[in-house]
Amino acid sequence: MHARDKAKPLGFWMCTSLIVGNMIGMGIFMLPAALAPFGKNAFAGWAITVVGCLFIAHVFARLARAMPDEDGPYGYCRRAFGNGVAFFTMWCYWVSIWVTNAALAIGIVGYLTTLLPALSSHPALPPLAAMGIIWFFVLVSLRGALASGRVQLASAALKLLPMGAIVLLGVWIFAADSAAYAAHLPPTPFTLDGTAAAGTIALFAMLGVECASLPATKVHQPERTIPRATIAGTLAAAIVYVCVCTIPMLLLPQAELAASNAPFVDLFRHYWDAGSGHWLALAVIVSGLGALNGWTMLAGEVTASMARHGIFPAALNSQNRHGAPAWSLLLVGVLASVMVAMNYSRSLAEGFTFLTLVVTAASMPLYLVGGAAVFKLRQRGAMLATSAVMTCVFSLWAFYGMGQEAFWWGVALGAVSLPVFWLARLRRRAQAPVC
Repeated sequence: MHARDKAKPLGFWMCTSLIVGNMIGMGIFMLPAALAPFGKNAFAGWAITVVGCLFIAHVFARLARAMPDEDGPYGYCRRAFGNGVAFFTMWCYWVSIWVTNAALAIGIVGYLTTLLPALSSHPALPPLAAMGIIWFFVLVSLRGALASGRVQLASAALKLLPMGAIVLLGVWIFAADSAAYAAHLPPTPFTLDGTAAAGTIALFAMLGVECASLPATKVHQPERTIPRATIAGTLAAAIVYVCVCTIPMLLLPQAELAASNAPFVDLFRHYWDAGSGHWLALAVIVSGLGALNGWTMLAGEVTASMARHGIFPAALNSQNRHGAPAWSLLLVGVLASVMVAMNYSRSLAEGFTFLTLVVTAASMPLYLVGGAAVFKLRQRGAMLATSAVMTCVFSLWAFYGMGQEAFWWGVALGAVSLPVFWLARLRRRAQAPVC
């Protein structure tokens, strides 16, 4: 028993924490401003997104249960549809990571401007600051996993503090004046397009439901632990997101919230005092920096992993003296900086919203293919079949909701994978020994 536990140390609580920790990042602090223009549609979109993510969670939990020794979602896709489809989904997932880095940097700068108003004195300063933050964490990751781990550990404990403060403020306002929650109800009417668009933006916050299936070979009793942890973690993250995002959406005027670069700071300034907003902004920035640190390190490792599998040039797998994939990290830094620069003409809130849609577009192929893999691999069960169908339907609904610009960006980023895949295949054939 002891040997088995050492070989598979991840239990229910560790897997649940993995999902919640990966899903709750910087997005929670920028979402109220991004969702504000949709008014009441945001609440309907949240409801659909939460239910859809539970279906996705069930699909990946059952795939992990059926194939605990596979290489996570990449392995499921490869077994169901072959190397080509698996490569495409992995490419899109890789794209979503470095676009996430750009979105995180923009979100951090949005809150940083509340502490340093001079940062917004010139339109070029915010994007330059965002690029500077990206490259700072590239340098941290170049120092190796130990340096990144120390930064991550220092920021992890602070991540929950601002969310707890927001909930306490909301409860205090409700106890003192419950009518405040009805004073600024958004007048925007319900529409199908509005609900779909709001749900797609909210989906960015819920990306990561597949996290517990990634280390399946290290999970104790994966056939029981992963399904339970996946559902519990998804529900926990959804509850936190919905509660925290709902408070400013009901307490601040719609127009003011939509124009805000730091919605929770504005909330505290409005209902508490001016100084409290600065403390909250500082906590949010620390949380965002920690998330960007973790995703930067992960982006480098994923890039190096694809190089090890022959998809990317072998040089991207080379490590420096600290054991970090140097060229992979530099590539990720360049790509994230390009995404920030391309959003130069947008406001911080608009840039964050657009990049979240691009990330969602790049992530959806994995969920769509995962749902289809259930039928291709002939996994049985009425509940699983229902979840697989709804996962595919929800993925298509998300493509509809993200709008044409983000959809075509996702298509373009995915299409780039095709020549890369063909070149990689030709390179492997050329390097294969001749018998």
